[in-house]
Amino acid sequence: MGFNVNFSKRNSEKFYLPGQEIKISRGMLTAKNYTTESDNVLTCRNRTLISLFVFAFLYLVLAVKVSYVCLGHGINFDTAIADQTDVDVIRFKNPVKRADIMDRNGEIIATSLPTVNLYANTKKVRHAKDVAEKLNYIFPDISYDRFYSLLSRKGAFIYLKRNLSPAQQSQVNSLGIPGLEFENCEKRIYPHKNLFSHVLGNTDIDNQGISGIEKYMNERLTSSTKPLYLSVDLGIQNTIRDELVAGVEQFKATGAAAILMDVSNGQIVALSSVPDYDPNENIQVAERAMFNFATKGIYEAGSVFKVFNTALSLESGKVKTTDRFDTSRPVFVGRLRVTDPHGSHGSLTPEDILVESSNIGSTLEILRVGKEFQRKFLQSINMDKTLSEVELLEIAKPHFLDKKRWGDVSMATISYGYGISSSPLHIISAFSSVINGGIYHQPTLLHNVKHKGHRVVSEETSESMRTLLRAVVTRGTGRRANVDGYQVIGKTGTADKLENGRYNHNKSISTFVSAFPESHPRYALIVVMDDPKASKETFGYTTAGWNAVPITKKIITAVAPQLNIKVDFDLDKQKSIINAAYKR
Repeated sequence: MGFNVNFSKRNSEKFYLPGQEIKISRGMLTAKNYTTESDNVLTCRNRTLISLFVFAFLYLVLAVKVSYVCLGHGINFDTAIADQTDVDVIRFKNPVKRADIMDRNGEIIATSLPTVNLYANTKKVRHAKDVAEKLNYIFPDISYDRFYSLLSRKGAFIYLKRNLSPAQQSQVNSLGIPGLEFENCEKRIYPHKNLFSHVLGNTDIDNQGISGIEKYMNERLTSSTKPLYLSVDLGIQNTIRDELVAGVEQFKATGAAAILMDVSNGQIVALSSVPDYDPNENIQVAERAMFNFATKGIYEAGSVFKVFNTALSLESGKVKTTDRFDTSRPVFVGRLRVTDPHGSHGSLTPEDILVESSNIGSTLEILRVGKEFQRKFLQSINMDKTLSEVELLEIAKPHFLDKKRWGDVSMATISYGYGISSSPLHIISAFSSVINGGIYHQPTLLHNVKHKGHRVVSEETSESMRTLLRAVVTRGTGRRANVDGYQVIGKTGTADKLENGRYNHNKSISTFVSAFPESHPRYALIVVMDDPKASKETFGYTTAGWNAVPITKKIITAVAPQLNIKVDFDLDKQKSIINAAYKR
């Protein structure tokens, strides 16, 4: 047995013996002569390069997408966060159905939180006594008897407890009792408690508005989740309320109210009435605390009406600022005998009539003008109308005499503040129109809303009124409201309270309506004290100059810097020099 090996020259070119040197020729470098190992390396290298390119492309796409989203172009935005702003908000499914309410600076003053109600399907609940006992342990504010009574009722559905906290819901769940179910709902929250109670009002157990802005704007608040922006300012509201609360305590008053208004557009920056209440608390509130005196309190404002009497007299052209009226003796109008409570003052100009608060002088002014012009002017400043444009339902209608009852006696008493009853909101709105250049603006609680105004007096009359009212603060009954650098103007008024159709001479309502600064009024403020008491500090007086006026000074001193009103001491100094020169 053997084998044949052919070592021919032809075969030896392709066959090598062990240890024989292999020489690579140029022809062997062609693609057809590559080995399998070389093919695998090249394939791996190509795939690696392709993978790197793919990953680089994916990262590039991802980077572009992230940049696109971050720049705000890749998300579906709403056009506005509120009706009055241009701030964008991302659309999402909001579990809360009632919109937030904000102040003018975007601070939340009313909001809703998602919560649950506990109810029972009584047909599925067994051992009602045991269930009632366990629920009473979780909710000690509801008695065992109450739970047992509810669980024993016939019917498939009965509410047991509303607005559970997450911890309470967890405790009920852990009981594992069939028939106890939860209903998703929301609870209205007022973060600042009493502060805006008379502005915001509150909602019922179904989260529907029942008073204040909550009721007036209920449709708006439930049809859109965009926040509603009000014109009120949280910080200023807090400052004014604190001063009112302190004033009520200091003067032992029944209550007090204040409104701060932007005279250029009628926007209400602050509105407070004390006593007030916490709308978060589900308790019985005293009737007086629920009453919004600032908008619903109707009363005879007394000498404050002399502002309007002087303005209409000057506007009529029949009275000039240089005219003089003899107030040395009483004036008779029909059977009415008009006197000045602080004695006669002699010959007075319109400025002196305001400074001395002369009833006789006011009567003499209106006798020149006449009742027709008086009635028409008071109608132009809405003393005969409900201010229905204000976003509250708690708005009172003034007691305004009809034309048949508007006789000479009524004409005289109205000139110094008796015979017409109005609210603090009516008074400050009318006062603003007299001193802001002569334009009446409808008051509003909404931010960036301006109603079309109408002229009530000329710019010349308005300028004259500012000068006259400045004198009341510098040398009249408003001296305690003179804040250096802010040129406060204003007028006091004190009137006996009308109770059961008769005047109670032992009770009064004092009012001080003011504005600042005199040269270019920005804001008007009214402070009303309901039945303040006399004390040693007030030397036995209950008139506005001793209570409403000093409270006004404290408020203006605190809020003027907040309102960015610049102090101007030079103007006060210049006026004092000019006045001194005239007296020489």
